[in-house]
Amino acid sequence: MKKILLGLGVVALVIIIIFIGAYNSIVSKHETIAAKWAQVDNQLQRRNDLIPNLVNTTKGYAAHEKNVFEAVTNARSQWAKAGSLEEKVKAASAVDAALSRLLFVAENYPDLKANETFLKLMDELSGSENRIVVERMRYNDAVRDYNVTVRMFPGNIIAQICNYRVASEYFAAEEKAKIVPEVKF
Repeated sequence: MKKILLGLGVVALVIIIIFIGAYNSIVSKHETIAAKWAQVDNQLQRRNDLIPNLVNTTKGYAAHEKNVFEAVTNARSQWAKAGSLEEKVKAASAVDAALSRLLFVAENYPDLKANETFLKLMDELSGSENRIVVERMRYNDAVRDYNVTVRMFPGNIIAQICNYRVASEYFAAEEKAKIVPEVKF
């Protein structure tokens, strides 16, 4: 009888240790997602801080492109108003699209492309875009790692007991970004 109780005690202890380890892993990975999102958020904010300078510099050369400037400004204000993670992801995509249109306009003005201020802003924007890509990748990796943990045994049981759900906020390329552009010479 003592051996059976001792055996049950050891099994219970092992189960408790596994539960604690899996729970701590889930919590750690959930917090990693929050930290990685904060880095994405920081880089998106850095880009949004550059936008007014870029717009104002470009406005001097392309004053008649009013709708492009309005689109950039509106997209940037959507970012500022976004509250939830999903809203911020959508707003970031809108900023991406608006900036693409602004850069297309800039391509049509050779004097603008030679302007020192514009070139510096473009370098800063390019650096920001690269940082955003890296941080989005890190964020997606953290979401994937967390999702694997909460979907695999025993994490799935512990996640369900402790009310942790699969994260669904991946950054993905828009459909139009997947289309290969046609290059003509």
